[in-house]
Formats: sequence, C-alpha cells, structure tokens
Amino acid sequence: MNTVTDIPSTWSEQTLELDGRSVRVARRGHGDQLPLLLITGIGAHIEMWNPFVHLLGDRPLIAFDAPGTGESDALACPVRMRGMARVVERILDRLGVERVDVLGYSWGGALAQEVARRLGYRIRRVVLCATGPGLGGIPPRPVAGMLLATPARYLHPTLLKWSLPRIAGGRTNRMRHLVSDQEADRLAHAPTWWGYASQLWAISGWSSVLWLRKLNQRMLVVVGSDDPTIPVGNARIIAALAPRARLWIVPGGGHLMLIDEPWAVATPVQQFLDWTSPRHNDRS
Repeated sequence: MNTVTDIPSTWSEQTLELDGRSVRVARRGHGDQLPLLLITGIGAHIEMWNPFVHLLGDRPLIAFDAPGTGESDALACPVRMRGMARVVERILDRLGVERVDVLGYSWGGALAQEVARRLGYRIRRVVLCATGPGLGGIPPRPVAGMLLATPARYLHPTLLKWSLPRIAGGRTNRMRHLVSDQEADRLAHAPTWWGYASQLWAISGWSSVLWLRKLNQRMLVVVGSDDPTIPVGNARIIAALAPRARLWIVPGGGHLMLIDEPWAVATPVQQFLDWTSPRHNDRS
C-alpha cells in the first residue's frame, strides 16, 4: 500500500470554460482504479480535501470548485440540483472521463445523489458522507442550521472559531484547538456571497426520498454519531431507502470527520471502492 510520502503533494489544476464561466478542476493520483470524483460541502474548495485524500494512496482523484466557490466563477443565474448535476456531467465530458466513483460530502452528498440519478451508468459506486435526503429528512440542530445560512465562517478567523464547533460537533467541538489547524485552508478561498446563496438555492426544497429506491449503484453512507448539522437519522433514512446501500457510523464523529478524523473514514471508503463482486465481475 502506498504511504503518504508516495502521494503527490499538490493537485494538478486546470480551468475549464463552461458557457463563458471558468470552473477550477484538479486531479491527483495515478493508480489503476476508476477515478473518484469528490464533491465538496457548501462553500468549500479543493484544498479542503487534503487531510482526507492524503490517506487514499495513489487512487486517481478528480475535484472541482463548485460555481461561486474557491476559484470558480459564479453562475450568472442560479440553478437547482439538476442544473448542478449537469455542470458535473459537463466537467466529466470535458475531461474525457467516461465513468467514475463519486464521494459527496454534506451539500456535495446531495449533489452526488442527484448525479447518480441523472448520470446512471457513468457512476459506478457512491459514497455519501455527512449528508441527508433533503426534505423528508431530519433537520439540523437550530444553531447549526442558522450558522449554515451564511458563509461567515469562511471570511474571518473570529467568526470561524466561534461558529465551526457549533456546526461540526465531534472532535472539532471537543478539541477546540483543531479549529486553528483548519483555519488556513478554510480561509484561503472564501466563497462569494452570490455563490454561497446559489448553493443554498440549489438545495432548497430538494429531496431524494421519492427516488432513492430507484438508484442501482452500490452505496456507502457514512455519518458521525455526533453531527449537529446532519443528524445520524438522515443516514439511516438513505440506507433504508437505497436498495444497495450500507451504513457506516463513526462513533463520536462530527460533521467534519473527513477533516478532523479522516483516518476513521478513509479505510472503510477504500475497502468499499475496492471490493469486487464475484457475480458482477466488479462492474457494479
């Protein structure tokens, strides 16, 4: 198995032009596995994946800054989740990538569900981390939900230190010094207000409850037991509805488990993606 020292230290970046708007895309890894497409949480950017991806060996990875976040231009007009899924489809088309696994985190997990629904065979397996089914799921704790309505935690260190533990729970809440460890990456590429609002608009009213049963991809649903933003019951709902899903609960894990305890998630994710089905010759 590759160690951290074997992994490229930086992403290989490029900018794609989609309808006159630039989208920042990055790749890393040179393994033989199917590429893993990473879809971030709301307001986040590519560099925030670093604590997690350093544990994935040389697996090929694709990541992007969603419109209006990181170094990607905002869309002229906001779109719903199906429009965001179309952006993902066009990114894969431009990269010449026919088929991928996908890992979606928080807001990105909702988009990953929509992508799996709309791209069908192009998505082999799905990992959903700290996410829910939208309407029909369990809402966040009131304070966490209120703080998620603004990108303030990306804009100033004081706002970050006050709000992040309340959003994250888990180790970030129990060990407040971890907020300082996350500060540089989180504040490096703040989302625009318009971009953040567009992401809120995309997910508002969205739900996968009525069609999760129709998804045919194998799915791993990962959740922390101490997540105030996406309570654990949401993962149970997805795992119960999606026909080929299994549930993995990280004891004491919070909303930022891929950042503050990535080792608790990397191993089950690797095992899930690498598992071969004897009956399906690893095509499923």
